Amino acid sequence: MSNYKDFKLAIAPMMDWTDRHCRFFHRQLTRRALLYTEMVVADAVIHGERNRLLGFDAAEQPVALQLGGSDPAKLAEAARVGEAFGYGEINLNVGCPSDRVQSGTFGACLMRTPDLVSACVAAMKAAVAIPVTVKCRLGVDEQDIEVALDAVADGVFTAGADALWVHARKAWLEGLSPKENRDIPPLDYDRVYRLKQKNPNRFIGINGGIATLDEAVEHLGHVDGVMLGRAAYHTPDTLIGADERIYGAAAVEMDYGALIATMADYAARHIANGGRVSHVTRHMTGLFHGLPGARRWRQILSTEASKPGAGPEVLFDAFAAVSPGAHSRAA
Repeated sequence: MSNYKDFKLAIAPMMDWTDRHCRFFHRQLTRRALLYTEMVVADAVIHGERNRLLGFDAAEQPVALQLGGSDPAKLAEAARVGEAFGYGEINLNVGCPSDRVQSGTFGACLMRTPDLVSACVAAMKAAVAIPVTVKCRLGVDEQDIEVALDAVADGVFTAGADALWVHARKAWLEGLSPKENRDIPPLDYDRVYRLKQKNPNRFIGINGGIATLDEAVEHLGHVDGVMLGRAAYHTPDTLIGADERIYGAAAVEMDYGALIATMADYAARHIANGGRVSHVTRHMTGLFHGLPGARRWRQILSTEASKPGAGPEVLFDAFAAVSPGAHSRAA
C-alpha cells in the first residue's frame, strides 16, 4: 500500500452497504480514495467461508479490511488471513454501537478499555507487514471525551498504529439504536482537530456527517484524512471530481455511458458466478441524484432488478430513462 499520508480521502466501512459490489462501483468514480470493507468479525474470518467473506476484485485496490473483535490472538490471526488475501490495510473497529457488537464485547464499547485496544493493535502489528489502523468514536455514554479519546489515541499509537480515524461523535450504548447513533449526539469536529494538534506527526482522519467535497477540503485544513460515509453511498455523484479536488489529479469528464457499460459487464460476470444483478444495482440507485430522470432510474433499478432472471440489461434500460443532458458531467 502507498504511504499512508496519501490517503486523504476514504469511504467509510458501512454494514450491509460497502460490500465488494459497492466498492467496485465506487472505484469507478474515484481512483484514489481508500475503500473499506464492511466490518468482518475475527471469528468469522478464522472459521467462516473466507472467499465469500473476504473475496474482492483487484480493481477495488486500494482496499482495507475492517475487523471486529477484542481478542488480540484472534485479531492477529484474522489480520494474517486478510493480508494473505491481498488487503492493503487492517482496521480495527472501535466505533460500532450495535447490540450485536456489544454482546461480543467489541466495537464502541472498547472505548472503555484502551489498554485492550492497544494490545489488539500490538498483536496485529506483530502479525502483518501492512498498515494497521483503528476507527473509533469520541467516547461512549458518560465518558469525558477529552480523556477517553486521548486514552485510545495514546494507546494505539504507542502500540504502533499507522492511523486513527475518528467518528466525531460519542456513541450511546444505552437508549439509542445504531441508526440514532449516526445522528445523536451532536458532532464535535473541534475535538478531532485538537487531537490532531496534540499528535502533529500522527495520521488523524475525521468521519461523521461530511456531505460534500467542499466540506472535505475544509476539514483537510485541520486533519490528515476525511472519511465519507452516507454521502458517498446515497449520493455517489459526490465522489465525481474527488481525485481532482482532493488529490490534484487532472480533471476528467464523467462518461456515464462508459460507467454503465462497465457496471453491466461486472454484473454479467457476477451473474455468471451465480449471483443476481440486484446485488450490484442496489448500490447504484443514488446515481444521478438531483438530475432529470433520477427518479425513474431509481424506480427501474428497484423494481426490475429484483425480478427473477433479471440481467445487466436492467442497467441500460434504467440509463435510457435518464435525461441525455445528464449523460456526462465534468469531474
